[in-house]
Amino acid sequence: MQPTAKASTGTAADGPAPRIAAAICTYNRHDLLALAIDSCLAQDMALSDYEIIVVDNSPDHAAAAQFGEAYKDRPNLTYMVEKTPGLSNARNVAARHTRADVIAYLDDDAIAKPNWLRELVRAFESFGPSAMIAGGKISPIWDVPRPAWLGDSKLGHVSVVDWGGATRVIKRNEWIAGANISFRRAPLLQIGGFDTELGRKGPESSLLSNEETDVLRKLSDLGGLALYVPEAEVDHLVDRRRLDQMWFRRRSAWQAVSDSINDPTVDGWAADAMDNALEYLLRQPPRYRSVAGFNRPLEDPEDFEAQLDAIYNYTIAMLSGFKGKP
Repeated sequence: MQPTAKASTGTAADGPAPRIAAAICTYNRHDLLALAIDSCLAQDMALSDYEIIVVDNSPDHAAAAQFGEAYKDRPNLTYMVEKTPGLSNARNVAARHTRADVIAYLDDDAIAKPNWLRELVRAFESFGPSAMIAGGKISPIWDVPRPAWLGDSKLGHVSVVDWGGATRVIKRNEWIAGANISFRRAPLLQIGGFDTELGRKGPESSLLSNEETDVLRKLSDLGGLALYVPEAEVDHLVDRRRLDQMWFRRRSAWQAVSDSINDPTVDGWAADAMDNALEYLLRQPPRYRSVAGFNRPLEDPEDFEAQLDAIYNYTIAMLSGFKGKP
């Protein structure tokens, strides 16, 4: 691993440990990053209670360090230029750097509400040491108007989260997203942090994911609870480049790849997945009763959801060697 360069050192090693750290991991998004940082600087907590850690993974290390110079005089902010690529690695760097009990991760294209960190601290303290993970509401900032073909069921692909209600342990059908997720630092480090073989590295040529799912599973095995904290809200940009049907098709296929790597039960239901994919294709008009049906433009959100599910199932079957039912 190459050494980490620090554009500014902040005060992480001085005085009492902060109660919580806000970590922003970024790659080539300095135009958006400033808004994320500003939202963390505007938190309604005493400066001594929280710190901000920015881990810049941009390939132009000199430009990254130059951008970080603007924050060198902020007493509770550390700007780090990390040369080893990968979101999982950057998150681990931030977790190792802070002394805070809790570390909260914010995407570089997200804007935290002023009470974001305070509400997370309140939730962890209310539920006690068994609470090891917490995530909050994520509201979309639509870069362009939401397409009619994008139904509510697939909003999770662009990290929109709103389960309603009050702070609670997440239910079986609920989940939290990496754009707004936090952990007790000690258990996170105890399990080895984020798996650097999972997650995205650099540009979106790969949409490999599940690094958060892997951590949640390991912390759950330690007896850790995951909380949904709706008041700990952030706004998150939904980039226009993602509001394209081809991007969603790729996202579904890569989700299948991620699940195949991370879920040991996949082989057990791969045959059903193949059946479901074939059933979808057989319902299509004759010209689309082949893999061309996975690329058919659709306007109805339910039809598009069915197509994405079929792509996911076909990819699962393909990665499992097209195993049929016994």
